[in-house]
Amino acid sequence: MPEPFDPTTAIREAVGAIEPELIAIRRDLHAHPELAFQEKRTAGVVVRELARAGIPHRTGVAGTGVVGLIAGGRPGPVLALRADMDALPIEEKTGVAWASTVPGCMHACGHDLHTTTLIGAARVLAGLAPRLAGSVKLIFQPAEETIRGMQRMLEEGVLENPKVDLALGFHNGPDLPAGRFTYTAGPAMAAADSFEVVVRGVSGHAAHPQKAVDPIVAAAHLITELQTIVSREVDPMQPAVVTVGAIHGGEAVNIIPDSVTFIGTVRSLHREARDNAELALRRLAAGVEAGMRVRCDVTYNRGVPALVNDDEVQRRSVDAVRRQLGDVIAPVGAVMGSEDLAMLFECVPGCHLRVGSGAPGRHDMLHNSGYQPDESCIRFGAEALCRAAFELLS
Repeated sequence: MPEPFDPTTAIREAVGAIEPELIAIRRDLHAHPELAFQEKRTAGVVVRELARAGIPHRTGVAGTGVVGLIAGGRPGPVLALRADMDALPIEEKTGVAWASTVPGCMHACGHDLHTTTLIGAARVLAGLAPRLAGSVKLIFQPAEETIRGMQRMLEEGVLENPKVDLALGFHNGPDLPAGRFTYTAGPAMAAADSFEVVVRGVSGHAAHPQKAVDPIVAAAHLITELQTIVSREVDPMQPAVVTVGAIHGGEAVNIIPDSVTFIGTVRSLHREARDNAELALRRLAAGVEAGMRVRCDVTYNRGVPALVNDDEVQRRSVDAVRRQLGDVIAPVGAVMGSEDLAMLFECVPGCHLRVGSGAPGRHDMLHNSGYQPDESCIRFGAEALCRAAFELLS
């Protein structure tokens, strides 16, 4: 009589057996980073590895994206596992042997880790496929850093044929030791909107301001008033941020210019706060128009929504991580950064995990030219994804 199947040991041993290969793949990807929608070589590595594992796949999704499919041995839901592939326009300063060979381009956000982790999980899950009740759709996404990649993949039908029912995503965290994980219940990452305001006045001589309409003073008033949106327009139990990131206007000390332009971002975790912030910005701009004789042209762009975790998918995923790796996962609060995985989670219930990548004795940050993760996070991440997939499709 065959012994009962032990998923913990099977997954641990399978991932451990390929860990050296995965680290080599990660270092190769790190040495050859590619920016958003330029990930042709990276996609080629993904295709090579999926083909080695016998996993059917499609290429060219959203330009450079790759989608693979692992069919389970029994009918069931379709689970999407997503990893992003693009790098950042940063000059690397790590000095490691596998540092970027591309001037001004670096995997400073760890997407090389993400791609490699999903490759590893894919190879192991392909071996476990007969035991799965459902299928795993592997989504290797381009252009997360521009917050445009997921939208294009959705527009090109990444959730169809077969239809995706639930999803898992993850991101490395250098503030967390390798081998540790965190999660956030409900809203976990912020919606990211942007705005541009052009304040139009009437130019004139600086010595005769009464003959002009000064857009600089009006813009200064409006920027100051925008700071009241969070403190007086949004529920204090619903976090929000309004930040003006740049302002341009005027060229000389003795000329009142015709216009001033400023741009900024609004971050929020709840739909009500998001709507209130936009309405307040437009209303305050209209008030400055009426009070200071200028015209305020407001362009407001809704970006990615808040990333909201599904309670049931998260509960089962967190439990799976604990079964596989022990008491290594803990809840944390939300952050005001943004992630275009949120667009996928608007379509299907999902769970986003943070995978510790912090190396001993280091205090690294994402988007930093000296970022050096602990590569053991690839193994831990792959084990977590495999076990979560196994439990969600069992």
